Amino acid sequence: MQVQLNDRQQHILWATVRHYIATAEPVGSKALLEEYNLGVSSATIRNAMGVLEKAGLLYQPHTSAGRIPSDSGYRIYVDRLITPSDVWGRQVEQLLQEQLKWEDWSLEALLRGAAQILAKVSGCITLITMPSANMARLRHIQLIQIESGRIMLIVVTDTYETQSVLLDLPTSEADTLLESDPEVIERELQILSNFLNSQLRGRSLCELASLDWNQLDCEFQQYGDRLKTVFADICRRTQPLPTSTQIAIRGVSEVLRQPEFAELQQVQTILHLLEEEQQQLLPFIFEEPELDSNSRRRVTIRIGSENTLEPIRGCTLISSTYRRGTVPVGSVGVLGPTRLDYETAIAIVEAAADYLSEALSN
Repeated sequence: MQVQLNDRQQHILWATVRHYIATAEPVGSKALLEEYNLGVSSATIRNAMGVLEKAGLLYQPHTSAGRIPSDSGYRIYVDRLITPSDVWGRQVEQLLQEQLKWEDWSLEALLRGAAQILAKVSGCITLITMPSANMARLRHIQLIQIESGRIMLIVVTDTYETQSVLLDLPTSEADTLLESDPEVIERELQILSNFLNSQLRGRSLCELASLDWNQLDCEFQQYGDRLKTVFADICRRTQPLPTSTQIAIRGVSEVLRQPEFAELQQVQTILHLLEEEQQQLLPFIFEEPELDSNSRRRVTIRIGSENTLEPIRGCTLISSTYRRGTVPVGSVGVLGPTRLDYETAIAIVEAAADYLSEALSN
């Protein structure tokens, strides 16, 4: 939006938005004069607020009331007048590091835990999408003998998901194992595990299903057909439907206490979206952010009417993608009223996306 404001008008717009975010009450010149060091008279503040209203950045909900920011006013506030809070970013990163246990939890549990932490800190509805299974890449393979003629294949992906499959070996191979010393069997399975890790680590599960297994070393060819079948089965089981991406949602009860959600109809509409129509949110959450002119901001911010999805047209959605290496695999966002603490919310989303990206890339 190309609205030309002088320094004084920008300062008064900043103070008006800040005051309204803090109080949820229409803002008058007297309140700004008392609480902010604007260095001008009440009449000058009223004049500047009139200019901002004519520019469409403020409006009066009632004739005798003070003014509140419009969506356009919030947009200028976000784009020109604030800097995300480094303090909050560091605090969120520290909370995630302290409270999430990557070694012990599944990826789904970790992301739901992260959503809970972000909801508590931001006071907003937090939305974190799960990585698509077809994006998962092989991190580790292990073959273990369970009993005579049966081997367990354990597959660990780089999203820390683990799958295991029991292999019933063909009769000839089972007979061979029966005749072998247990230590020899264990050693051979370890050699095979090492070989498969060296050949397959970093490949996607679906890619494994279409490999030319004849290229694998002849020493292990007897296992090739069976492993190919197993990996194809794993791929089929983990391949999601195009619309089946899960979203971890936390913080609904907290944000619905805000005065903006006092109308029952609006609450019901949002709840229906979150509970029954989650997939409609995906195009809005999973959106690559455009860097601002200073290449600082790594989030997408949709304010009020900028949201084309009707149930959230009165809300602000701030989101960013998290990555595995350079590939975006999921998204993290916060949804709240347009009267949002933007400095904090932007910092929280950026910090969470950075933390998840780093954790998944290690």
